[in-house]
Amino acid sequence: MYIKQVIDNKESWWGYIVTVVLIVPLAVFLFSIPHGLILASKAFGDEELMAKIASNNIVAIMSVLEPNQNLFLMLLPFVGMILAVFFATKFIHKNSLRDLSTSRENIDWSRVFFAFALWGSISAFMIGIDYLFISPENYEWNFKYEQFLILCLIVITLLPIQTSAEEYLFRGYLMQGIGIISGNRWLPLILTSIAFGLMHYANPEIAKFGNVVFVFYIGSGLFAGIMTLMDEGIELALGWHAANNMIAALLVTADWTALQTHSVLKDISNPETMPLGEVLVPVLVFFPAILLVFANKYSWTDWKGKLLGKI
Repeated sequence: MYIKQVIDNKESWWGYIVTVVLIVPLAVFLFSIPHGLILASKAFGDEELMAKIASNNIVAIMSVLEPNQNLFLMLLPFVGMILAVFFATKFIHKNSLRDLSTSRENIDWSRVFFAFALWGSISAFMIGIDYLFISPENYEWNFKYEQFLILCLIVITLLPIQTSAEEYLFRGYLMQGIGIISGNRWLPLILTSIAFGLMHYANPEIAKFGNVVFVFYIGSGLFAGIMTLMDEGIELALGWHAANNMIAALLVTADWTALQTHSVLKDISNPETMPLGEVLVPVLVFFPAILLVFANKYSWTDWKGKLLGKI
């Protein structure tokens, strides 16, 4: 029902191409201009640094500005992304935000908050266990009161926009668009998961640990896609994704991560490679367990039809 409710969009199929190729990139670019101008002014005269910034070297970019300022500016393009998706939904396809979000009569915020609380609790618990009992030598205390308060404000206001922008683009707009054009459910599930993973190609984690990290990113996209199709809406995906990024930004950072923040802890370990288990455990253990919790709570049925069936 979630995909089928926008079946009339098949007549405006061209809008999906225009949105992905033109509208979203243009909006993201426009909202990236402040960051680019500030970076250029800070790096002016340093040709080596300017070259790294021009090549989109994330580590170099994050070294120029204070972490809170950098985080704020890095999140601004996602404001453009979500506005572009909402614009295309309303003015090209003539759909409502509710159509883009859920098959229910209204957006079910209780689902958003439940997914947020569940995954946020698990994430915080696992970080705490690792810090206190498993690998305390891998962390140092990074808490600075004033900077952390500013970080909290940025995280509360902008990070949910970032995660929601990605969910509305991939699990919402593209999931529905590919679904009605292809006439099935499995193709949008696979394509949006791969696209979501590839979107993170510039993250410093990829440069440090290699392509194995794509297993986690694509697996995360597949996980969010499954819950969207089974639950007939993106509320659960919105809550899960927000919790994942917000908890990480507030609790732990590292020199090699995309979210370098004034978090409570800093991971000072310097592994040459990421153990395969660290990638596979969330994808093969935690994510299926969360899906079972959701399935039980929301009485999911007809897995084959909802994930592999025709529209």
